[in-house]
This record gives sequence, C-alpha cells and structure tokens, in this order.
Amino acid sequence: MPDHCSYDYAVIRVVPRVEREEFVNVGVVLSCPARGFLEARIELDEGRVQALDPRIDLEAIRTHLASIPAICAGGEGAGPIGRLSQRERFRWLVSPRSTVIQTSPAHTGRSADPRAALEHLLDAMVRPIRGDGARAAARPDGTVALRDAESTDRAGP
Repeated sequence: MPDHCSYDYAVIRVVPRVEREEFVNVGVVLSCPARGFLEARIELDEGRVQALDPRIDLEAIRTHLASIPAICAGGEGAGPIGRLSQRERFRWLVSPRSTVIQTSPAHTGRSADPRAALEHLLDAMVRPIRGDGARAAARPDGTVALRDAESTDRAGP
C-alpha cells in the first residue's frame, strides 16, 4: 500500500458579479509535490452560473477556465507561467484575485492517491447534489454517472 502524502488544493469559482460576492464552484486544483502531481479539473455548470448573471459571457469564462489545466500541465503552451516549477504554478493559480475567476483559500489534505483525492473533492465541492443525495459525475466518454453516499457508480438519466 502506498504511503499517504500531503497535498494542497483550492476550489475554483466563477464569480459573475464580483460586487455581489456570489459564486459557483466549477473545479478543483490539487498539488502534491511528493508525487510530482499538479492537476486541475473543471466542470462548468453553465446554468448555475447564468442563474447568477444571465448576461455573463460564457465563451470568455470557458476560455479562461481552460487555461487553468494548461497552466497545471506547464510547458511553453501555458505561456510564461507554464515555465515556473509546479509549486510556483500552484501558488500563482491560487493567489487571491478580485476577478470573475477566483479560487478558495488553499487547504491541505493527505492521500495515497492524489488523483482519487481530486475526484473526491470534485464530488464534495463542485458537483451538484441531487434530491436523492446522489451527485452527477461526467465520465470520460461524456455520459453521466451518479454517485450515492457509498460512492458506487450507477447509470444516470
């Protein structure tokens, strides 16, 4: 069994009207230096964002959110920030901002599997809770799985 390691994470938020301080959680960025892991996952619920501001420019939001996983991956395609170390990129991503795309304060956890921790955080912090207590989760093939309290997958509507 692999050893547990510490990780830091922050929830990615869309704040359509900064002055109102209302937001929708749309993703998570997680850094685990001991495993060389830095990844962000985005699950934008456009309807929830538009409920806060029906005039929001969703195309601009999608473009800006897409830059976050690119920055995590690093390299020349991520611009000057992509050339920083993983730790520096994480710190840059979670630095406080007063913009439409923000992150929560950074939090710490421990896990043997940072990718599983990221998935758990998406379930807990981003994916909407359905009336039956299940959470919707997108599968890689685009279909939806529902996760109940026991975290078992079953086909969704």
